[in-house]
Amino acid sequence: MLLCVPMRTEGVPFIFDPKYLDVKRLHVDRPPTLIVMEDEVDRLVAAWRRERPDLDVEPLEVLSRVSRLARHLDRARRLAFSEHELEPWEFDVLTSLRRAGAPYQLSPGQLLTQTLVTSGTMTNRIDRLAKKGLVERLPDPSDRRGVLVRLTDEGRDRADQALAGLLDQERAILAELSRAQRGELAALLRQLTAPFDNVPG
Repeated sequence: MLLCVPMRTEGVPFIFDPKYLDVKRLHVDRPPTLIVMEDEVDRLVAAWRRERPDLDVEPLEVLSRVSRLARHLDRARRLAFSEHELEPWEFDVLTSLRRAGAPYQLSPGQLLTQTLVTSGTMTNRIDRLAKKGLVERLPDPSDRRGVLVRLTDEGRDRADQALAGLLDQERAILAELSRAQRGELAALLRQLTAPFDNVPG
């Protein structure tokens, strides 16, 4: 099938024949924005290469972007949590209990392991969450001197709602990437972080 398009060459109508179109040559695997878009790290790296050509600044191309992305994620987290009247540390404690499964309780020591804070800090946080009615302390049946920290119904609802809000924010951050690209990026980041997460002791 021949298509006539409104173009003329020296007064003769231009005839377009699709059989001469090599579609594969026009295929682009990545979104055009990934090809042409420059970001702040590109400008930073270019400046350092100009000022310090004696240094290999290639690590900045990866880790400066990770650092900047972490700041964007921190803002997104705070926005998601503030909509449910939670601080980031409150979300961390509540979701640690939520992930434990029914009856959604852990010892203070287990919470310390999951949130990486000091014992005094954790005690203070449990006090504040209990005062807000989001957790409660219960006697530990396996330790007469111990206690367990359990989510209240309100605490569980608040954790679930805040998590849904956070995932909405995170999906927006990743929207430019395809599912395959997200999987590839996750695998590369895992390769970087696994050695730090598996250090003995």
